[in-house]
Amino acid sequence: MCGIVGYVGYRRVLPILLDGLRRLEYRGYDSAGVAWVQDGYLHRVRSEGKLGNLDRLLDGIRDTPSSIGVGHTRWATHGEPSETNAHPHTDCTGSLVVVHNGIIENYYSLRQQLQREGHIFRSETDTEVLAHLIEKYLDGDLAKAVRDALREVEGAFALGVLWQGRPDILVAARRQSPLVLGSTENEGFLASDIPALLPYTRDVVFLDDGEMAVLSKDGIEVSRIESGRAITKAPQTISWDATMAEKAGYKHFMLKEIYEQPQAVLNTYRGRIIPDIGEVALPEIGLSPDLIRALKRVVLLACGTSWHAGLVAKYWIEKWVGLPVEVDLASEFRYRHLLLDKTVLTIPISQSGETADTLAGLRRAKELASPVIAVCNVVGSTITRESDGTIYTHAGPEIGVASTKAFTSQMTALYVLALYLGQVRGRLSKRDLKDKISALTDVPEMLENGLVPWHQRAKELADIFYNYRDFLYLGRDINFPIALEGALKLKEISYIHAEGYAAGEMKHGPIALIDRDMPVVAIVPQDHVYEKVLSNVEEVRTRRGIIIALGAEGDEGLARVAQYVVSVAQPRDPDINPFLHSIPLQLLAYEIAVARGCDVDQPRNLAKSVTVE
Repeated sequence: MCGIVGYVGYRRVLPILLDGLRRLEYRGYDSAGVAWVQDGYLHRVRSEGKLGNLDRLLDGIRDTPSSIGVGHTRWATHGEPSETNAHPHTDCTGSLVVVHNGIIENYYSLRQQLQREGHIFRSETDTEVLAHLIEKYLDGDLAKAVRDALREVEGAFALGVLWQGRPDILVAARRQSPLVLGSTENEGFLASDIPALLPYTRDVVFLDDGEMAVLSKDGIEVSRIESGRAITKAPQTISWDATMAEKAGYKHFMLKEIYEQPQAVLNTYRGRIIPDIGEVALPEIGLSPDLIRALKRVVLLACGTSWHAGLVAKYWIEKWVGLPVEVDLASEFRYRHLLLDKTVLTIPISQSGETADTLAGLRRAKELASPVIAVCNVVGSTITRESDGTIYTHAGPEIGVASTKAFTSQMTALYVLALYLGQVRGRLSKRDLKDKISALTDVPEMLENGLVPWHQRAKELADIFYNYRDFLYLGRDINFPIALEGALKLKEISYIHAEGYAAGEMKHGPIALIDRDMPVVAIVPQDHVYEKVLSNVEEVRTRRGIIIALGAEGDEGLARVAQYVVSVAQPRDPDINPFLHSIPLQLLAYEIAVARGCDVDQPRNLAKSVTVE
């Protein structure tokens, strides 16, 4: 998730680009760059690191008399953060640049094809493919060249294109990544999000999937990418203030990130699964099939929410791969007498890639010759650099301290990895692989459909329960880790004491706590342990506990024993239940915290990335 801006008009362009990038820096902050046309030539300045580094490089030339340009602040997906990989990216001639948000799925095959045709690449990014592909088709008509190039592209993009041969226009296009346009008299603007436009215009046009636009001083011309057919789009008036706009209208970053989860799940598995033939492709992990077949054990290594993602993955890996799995708390891992060697795969899981305990465990595993494959959200972070390979979770920046979309993205990456290991080891048939892949592709739409009703139900429950002091969360089998994660979310942001337990363990102690003042949140999908968990819920009811149950829509048996029910769609495959039950629990914690007046995005005593032991 990156921030892009563009301007064409009559004002000096660099102050507008820099101001827009500052307002979008929350979307990416590992590198930044700008490009503009002046005196018939394209100029470009880029810098690794935060936007301040780019600002310093532009000191003294911000008043350049150019009135057209594009800018970008990057959240890396392909290629480590560096000046070379920073946007904008140029073609071979250096006369055309592209800024891009999204992921080009077929970039590798396009890159090989273009290299055979003589194109020279200078970066590791997928975006540079777009610049060379447009160059290939460019014959005086920039809009036509962009349209022809994008017909070959698979994946997601929001992009802005600038060419010195047409210093009076910008070309924009969108598929599955947001892009918003604005115009005033004699000016045109483009950006990946509304905040960049608010100082200049409140009237905006949102491009829809498969649309492109030409921006000039004379206005905006929108058309379909495939057909070239012109489209008339009425502008919408935005009433948000700047701070609200950064959150896309949501009250908190955490809520925004909860609602981004369908897209984050999609982004993480996109390009790694081939549904039609039932295959998984993970070339980025760099493990040979012989090494995978020789594995005897898997160790998942993480802290906090990432540890819960690892606990979910344990069920998948043992079931589909046929290997024993340990899920270790990174803070305890390196103090044990570790039994690791080249037959044990170690998988550190970290949103930031800088978690001190996880990094120390990774280093100890490598000392013992264990192959290490990281699951991480930040390209170029320390954990990714020191691992043998990395599966990146394409969740984009997560601003809220309490992890939401990073958690579901981690589960997605681990789901894909488990399928891949099972595929290589021959434990999953083609039919099984197709079924499991199909189940995963159901997840984004099921989450999208559930978000609004889950949120409304969470508000209703928060009004009732925000003043309670203790909660108990119960789950069984693959949903036990989701009970742990639900309890953690409530603790983190509302400061209410909450504990997660395996439902079958309730009789071994926690049942003593249950009385008429104890809310018990139970995860009760209709899976192979449904009757067992329903029996545990009955035990709570017998002791006058207050039952909040998450279960299948229309489950009459659950409705008879629970005072409050949150309906969750029943999936074709119960192995995806952890995705479906996580978000209602996140929303419940969020609304209770809001009702208590807590600082949701920055809860007390917590940091986003724990970089010290």
